Formats: sequence, structure tokens, C-alpha cells
Amino acid sequence: MANEYDLVVIGAGSGGVRAARIAASLGASVAIVEGRFFGGTCVNVGCVPKKMFAYASEFSGLSELAADFGFNVEAGQFDWSRLRANKDKEIARLNGVYERLLSHAGVNIFLGYGRITASDTVVVGDETLKAKNILIATGGQSYMPEIPGAELALLSDDLFVLPQLPKTAIVVGGGYIACEFASILSGLGVTVQQLYRGELFLRGFDRDIREHVAKSMRGDGIEISFNADVVEITRTDTGKRVTLTDGSTLDVDEVFYAAGRIPKVSGLFDGVDVTMAPNGAIKVDEHFQTNIPGIYAVGDVTGRVQLTPVALAEGMWLAHHLFGDAPTPQVEYENIATAVFCHPNVGTIGLSQEAAAVKYGAVRVYKSEFRPLRFSLGDIQHRTLMKLIVDDATDRVVGLHMAGDEAGEIVQGFAVAVRMGATKADFDRTIGIHPTSAEEFVTMRQAELVQRP
Repeated sequence: MANEYDLVVIGAGSGGVRAARIAASLGASVAIVEGRFFGGTCVNVGCVPKKMFAYASEFSGLSELAADFGFNVEAGQFDWSRLRANKDKEIARLNGVYERLLSHAGVNIFLGYGRITASDTVVVGDETLKAKNILIATGGQSYMPEIPGAELALLSDDLFVLPQLPKTAIVVGGGYIACEFASILSGLGVTVQQLYRGELFLRGFDRDIREHVAKSMRGDGIEISFNADVVEITRTDTGKRVTLTDGSTLDVDEVFYAAGRIPKVSGLFDGVDVTMAPNGAIKVDEHFQTNIPGIYAVGDVTGRVQLTPVALAEGMWLAHHLFGDAPTPQVEYENIATAVFCHPNVGTIGLSQEAAAVKYGAVRVYKSEFRPLRFSLGDIQHRTLMKLIVDDATDRVVGLHMAGDEAGEIVQGFAVAVRMGATKADFDRTIGIHPTSAEEFVTMRQAELVQRP
């Protein structure tokens, strides 16, 4: 039959496209099913456009910085529609790149939403695809809590297609996306208040980094309210009224929810009983196989580490596992570097000070906070924080954290050293590049010994 394949992939995001391309290159017959857009969340409403908007948000402060270096520069008027149109043009180009990559690899493309009706069957519209293996790579979607007036709020995805910027906005949430969106909106001239139900945002990151980011974002004019949550949203003559848990109200133009993401599985299963975790994620074993032989899942839909490079690694591993000749090393989930593109940027790999002390019993903490050279000529008070966490028994660097300009770019390089098991002595023997912020990671000498709580 024409519609029989070795592998049918549902979802043309990062993990799905990578798995499809590699499998096809290994000689498998492959089809991919996509109902929305090529490239998935990352390319269309995630990493890529978010980073573009983050760049845009930095320009509002560059005129002030330029003056410190002798240039009389006016910031000028910001044109939201031009930024959005330029972003749309680039995303459309990337959509085409992804589609061509699949076509050139020999992958058959089916447009529509796939339903798994049996362990070897995927239905797309009027088409029935028979598959020896099925891969679910549908990713995640923004979460909206069930509160009165939730339909009046916007999700994080909506920012990328917003007709015009609001003058005032509330951002609800305390993770990557919420902090990034609060910084982006503020940098683009929106008066922003960020609400988070916990006592400090960026849960799971090093506490010093979290506190540094909160202080810096407040210094940029963002009002941050911790231990605060929304119980109701109502419409007013001029915008939205938000009622908080303490009974107080806030009036703004728009409310953005960035309170996390959930696995995208609605309508996916029709007659098959795939085991799910309590949070709605698809349960898989060490080979990414579900409880049904022949049905696999990778990426955000499994609820493991929800990062694009992780989905890519998982998709590549599975393709080699299913169709390659040689065994492939398992995907490792320890020491995955990551970044948050709020202002200041955050880059991190390894354990926080708190987690490392619990795991190792005694750790040495090296910390440096300073005003980077580029801000030294005027009154701009942007500061950078760097930390090294070292296992006292082995001298191995088990955590490396930074909040400051280009943190992601800097930490990516150091991530290789941490993955290789570099010790503090290795860092000390490395001669730094001067004058840079990055050299601080190889020049810190004063440590605090921290014991297990």
C-alpha cells in the first residue's frame, strides 16, 4: 500500500523533524503529520521569535548607554507593526526551510491533525497511514487556569500576533516565559506588573541568581508581586480588571498568562490506551517507548526536560535506535545548560547552591558581583552576578551560574568544561581573556564553605 511506512511522526517540531530526517537518512520510509506549522513551538511562538523580541526590547536603553560613550543618539519612535512584520517574514522563511529539509530527505508530508486509532495506524483527514512505528512529537501548549474571566486573558503565544502593544499589562507566572515576557514588554515601553503565586520566581534556579534577577527587573521599572495570584478577570470600559487573592484589584489594558505549559495530547488517541502521567504527559521508558509496543514519544509531550535541544537529542537518538546499525549513547539529562532571556539574561548549568549542598554535603561557593565595563562610564547601574559551586571532596565544578549580559553565550562555552568534569583547579589554570565578563569564571578565588542543611 502507498501509505505504509516504517515510521509515522506526528508533529513537525524540533524533535519530530529531527527524528524523521535521521530515520529517512538511515533508509526508513517516513511520513510526518503536521496540523499547524513547521518548526513547532520553538520556531513559531517560542525560542526564535521570543529572542527576536528580546533583542528589540534592549534598544530602548541603548541611547542612554551611547551617550556615555560620546554619542548623541535619540531612541526614536518604536514601530510595533514593523517588528512584528519582520518577525513574520523570518518565521515564514524558517517554516519553508523546515518543510524543504523534510522533502529533500524523502519524508512524505501530510497536513492535518493525526489521530492514532491503533498501534500501527494514524488517520489524517481522509488518509489512513499504516506504520511499523509511530512517534508522538506534538510538544506542549500554554496553560490557562480555570478562573472566572479566563477568556479575557491572553496566552503567551498571543504576543507574537498582537495587533498593537498595550500601554499597561499584567504578566502572570514565574518561570522562563513569564520573566522573559515581562522584560520584553517593559523594554518595548509597556508598563508591566508581574504576578507570581510563589515567594520568589524562577523556581529551581540558584537562589542568589533568582534574587539578583528580581532586583534587576524591579530596577528596570517592572513591578513584581510575589505571593500573589489572580482569582478573577472582568472587562471594564478601558480594559481588564484583575482581582487578586488578597481582594485587591488592578486595572490594565491586557493580561498575559505565562503560567506554564502542558502536553499537547487532546484528540490524539482514538481507540488506543496510552499510559499518561498525572500531569497529562505521555509516559515512556528509557527507549522512549510508551506502554504500547511500536508507539514512541519524545520532547515536551513526555514532560521530561522541556527544552528544544533536548527534543532534538531525543529524536536523533530514537531514529538511530530504531533504524541504525550501531548502538547510540543514551540521552543524558544531567548537566543540561539553559538560559533565560529576561533582563538580565540568565545562563546556568549544573546544580544550584541549595541542591549541591544537599547532594554533596559540603560545597565551596565562589561568587562575584560586579558592574561590567560597558556600564562604567555613566550612571547605568546594571550589574552581573556569577557563581561557581564546587564539590569540596573532589574539587569538581558541579554548578555554574550567571545573570548578566550575554549569559547564555558565555555559559554555553563553560558548559563543555562542566560536562567533562572540570575541577576548580582546571578553572584556576585557565588564563582568562581580558577585559571580559567571562574571565571572572576563571579568576574567582575566595570561597564560602556551605554544609548540607
